[in-house]
Amino acid sequence: MSAAVEHIQDLGEYIAASPSSFHAAAEGARRLDAAGFTRLNESEAWEAGPGQYYVIRDGALIAWIVPANAGPDTGFHILGAHTDSPSFKLKPKSTIGRHGWLQAGVEVYGGPLLNSWLDRELALAGRLVTLDGGQRLVATGPMLRFPQLAIHLDRNVNEGLTLDKQQHMNPVWGTGDPASSDLLGVLAGQAGLAPEDIGGYDVVVADTQQPAVFGGAEEFFAAGRLDNLSSVHAGLTALIAAAGTDAAEGPIPVLAAFDHEEIGSESRSGAAGPLLDDMLGRISDGLSASGSDHARALANSFCVSADAGHAVHPNYPERHDPANHPLLGSGPLLKINANQRYSTDAAGAAAWARLCRDADVPYQEFVSNNVMPCGSTIGPLTATRLGIRTVDVGTPLLSMHSAREMCGIEDPYRLAAVVEQFFSRKL
Repeated sequence: MSAAVEHIQDLGEYIAASPSSFHAAAEGARRLDAAGFTRLNESEAWEAGPGQYYVIRDGALIAWIVPANAGPDTGFHILGAHTDSPSFKLKPKSTIGRHGWLQAGVEVYGGPLLNSWLDRELALAGRLVTLDGGQRLVATGPMLRFPQLAIHLDRNVNEGLTLDKQQHMNPVWGTGDPASSDLLGVLAGQAGLAPEDIGGYDVVVADTQQPAVFGGAEEFFAAGRLDNLSSVHAGLTALIAAAGTDAAEGPIPVLAAFDHEEIGSESRSGAAGPLLDDMLGRISDGLSASGSDHARALANSFCVSADAGHAVHPNYPERHDPANHPLLGSGPLLKINANQRYSTDAAGAAAWARLCRDADVPYQEFVSNNVMPCGSTIGPLTATRLGIRTVDVGTPLLSMHSAREMCGIEDPYRLAAVVEQFFSRKL
């Protein structure tokens, strides 16, 4: 079995264990625990000095390694990613329905391809918070579905499907009277709680279809949440590999897996909030750094913002830049935008090229068609907040923001290989 196939199988296992951002952070923590990392509590004093550590804040995970010879001005090499994906979030008064059907009241989270969620067996996953402040993760089996209207009742559907987010996007989960049924009670039972004990919840809809390798030469991989668990997994894999080396010098490698990127990152666990700044400051404090030392450390730092990007679509080539056509299986993307929707500049591009050369990994460049709006990432946020040089990269996908996206099996492995180089050496 090739290393790329082993990596893609492990990525599939990570995705299957991570139906929500909270599960993605928890599964990352489980893997870090197994590798000997120490979990730290933000409300307590931290250990100082060399070691391997991580912090969870809600659905975000920050993990790092302090090398033996790290000093007050040692720079950080940060892999930035995000744990959330477009979906639907359970509303208050979540049990609704009419005409004998039980439905879940949900709110659209981010920008999902709505039609891709139709006629799939779906689960609910996330966290329940009890009145005493305790938290339980919960994930159901298949229990919901957005049923599409039969073509017999809409003869023009193939000429253009229109979905109203309020009217049409409330999944069914049973039959009966909503007044005497309780979806939240089902979730509470799964978590071993009484419904009256629940004070709040963050629960999303998740696809239950298992990840799969496919294609004429088994060169493709399909799964939900490749945007952006493919990058989180690459960072985890590379950081755990770095923990197994004897390197005493070099940068401080950091995995920063934020939540809420799909809705703008403006939260206590998002990239626009104080999370990364807080963590880097406390790491510097543990190295007895002065304010000036910390500023020097940031000047010596570099961030790779890793998020999924677009491969050229064979049926819609006019939506892409005519001269830049990234393909699945041809290497990770270097993402470039003149208006800084991506943070890549010439110096960052050159550093990325060196890393790929030394890791023996091909890479591709992505730039948008001039008439198509360009999305953004956590990269510009990190560069703006901290002044750290940042480059935007990622795994090329088709069907981005679908309930089930696809990539080439080689590309996530190649991304992890470059990140491993990035974590282990100065630029």
